[in-house]
Amino acid sequence: MARINPEFSDELKKYGAFDLNACYNCGNCTAVCTLSDEENSFPRKMVRYSVLGLDGDLEASLDPWLCYYCGECSTTCPREADPGELMMSLRRWLTARYDWTGLSGLLYKSLPASIFAFLLLVVAVIWFAAKQQFDVASIMHYGHFFEMAAITLVFALILLPNIIHMWWLTIYKPGIKAPLSAYFKSLEDLIVHMFTQKRALGCDDNQFRWFEHFILVLGYLLLLFTTVFLNWFETTNLFVIILGYVESAIIFVVTFDFVRRRIQKDQAISKHSHPSDWFFVIWLFLMGLTAFTVRLFIDVDLLETNLWIYLVHLIILVQWALIIVPFGKWTHFLYRSFAMYFHRVIELKG
Repeated sequence: MARINPEFSDELKKYGAFDLNACYNCGNCTAVCTLSDEENSFPRKMVRYSVLGLDGDLEASLDPWLCYYCGECSTTCPREADPGELMMSLRRWLTARYDWTGLSGLLYKSLPASIFAFLLLVVAVIWFAAKQQFDVASIMHYGHFFEMAAITLVFALILLPNIIHMWWLTIYKPGIKAPLSAYFKSLEDLIVHMFTQKRALGCDDNQFRWFEHFILVLGYLLLLFTTVFLNWFETTNLFVIILGYVESAIIFVVTFDFVRRRIQKDQAISKHSHPSDWFFVIWLFLMGLTAFTVRLFIDVDLLETNLWIYLVHLIILVQWALIIVPFGKWTHFLYRSFAMYFHRVIELKG
């Protein structure tokens, strides 16, 4: 028997949800949503679960991750209940539920806590630079080491356990018994959705936004590979240098457009921005901009006398790696990909 949590609506509002009671279950959102079919009343089912406080059913559901927020449900809602924003809030809430550290929920619900975490890392980086006597070569050496260590440790200690917890909540705990072969057969879906997010193409009038996301993911992953494994800031290989410039420029241009949209609020997805949305796009924008600038200063032989530009980049990098990637909106990219994977596993369970 499903348990009702009468305080759930108040809890969900802390993650950005609007007035859940505005919905009177007309079904208009389901009529316009391309994800809705005879077996799944999408997104109305999630709205009703939220209104009724069925947090256990929501916790076990993959549905919020299947939504790419085209905004049709929100723009056509006669009561302005904004079901698209509700789905976004559910994704934030689920991120907090998966996270074994509890920090995701804290940072999502408390802007002061997020600001404190960012400032704490600013102090830590400046303290570290002072310990290195502001030596450029030494700071860059340890900065590169930090990139390699952060990728490994954040994934191994935080993201992987959270993905396992997500699997436990959505497949194991509900008693879904899928053969091992289903997991292997579904790996293609995991890879395809992770790198292309092709399901977003199912949304009407969403092709350009899909293309922007696609080249952003490609540019981000390639820049990560170029800086970490090809050591972009220290290499003398002309091809690698140019490749890094192109990748950082892509991130800069695309995220600039994302910031512009959130300022202009010209789409449903941009009308109600949670602080975590701003942190994600602004920090990614600054990552591309500062990486480009650091390499430029290296090439014109100005970095030795302008260490501050690398320190700014390192601060942005550390904040990105230790706050936004493991606990912020970046995780949506990962959880959505695995949701598609688990969804396919369930379909193949036989």
